[in-house]
Amino acid sequence: MKNVGEAQEAPTGAPQEELATGERSTRNRVARSILDHGPSTVADLAGRLGLTHAAVRRHLDALVADVVVEPREQRVYGARTRGRPAKVFALTDCGRDAFDQSYDKLAAEALRWIKEHAGGDDAVVAFARDRIAAQAAPYKAAIEAVAPEERAQALAKALSADGYAATARSAPLPQRGEQLCQHHCPVAHVAEQYPQLCEAETEMFSQILGTHVQRLATIAHGDGVCTTFIPKTTENASASTAGRNPA
Repeated sequence: MKNVGEAQEAPTGAPQEELATGERSTRNRVARSILDHGPSTVADLAGRLGLTHAAVRRHLDALVADVVVEPREQRVYGARTRGRPAKVFALTDCGRDAFDQSYDKLAAEALRWIKEHAGGDDAVVAFARDRIAAQAAPYKAAIEAVAPEERAQALAKALSADGYAATARSAPLPQRGEQLCQHHCPVAHVAEQYPQLCEAETEMFSQILGTHVQRLATIAHGDGVCTTFIPKTTENASASTAGRNPA
């Protein structure tokens, strides 16, 4: 990744190049924390990184100027509390690109060729399902090794091992279940053009969890994080009823 920013301030009298290196190191940590945890407030970042609010704001100002992050109004799920929502900072497309050496253009061209020469949208769907099926085995093994109430956490851990920076948490009331959040998506730019990739992933989650799931948000659709609702009950559900990507 190219440098985008260290927690300790350099001592007075430190060489200028050391000061600059420290600033870049801290800036990288701020951007990485947003990547790993999703859109974050100044308070979130200060708490995670051990920085003052003023230091975080200074680094965020620089990241905004470099078009690495952008300020947004915080999305509120469930009942909205009084007062204005806190401002959050999310990675831009350029910011995500800084963490990846991706082959998005090649992948998009390959999918366009498949669509035009190998069966249209049905061929793209078949490719997306075959691709995700190849990834599903370790995810299925991870959730089958734990108790039902620990499956969302186990899936999040397995997804993180594949670079998705995933977490699981209780869903806001009145929903009964958990939200699986993927703070990074290696194929987000391609999925903007081909949402079949997101839909196939959602279907795979439904199949390995043995329950209907609902995709609430996706990075490809412009949201800060991919969010999937997993209900608390695990009634039998057909994979065909898996929640669709909102894109």
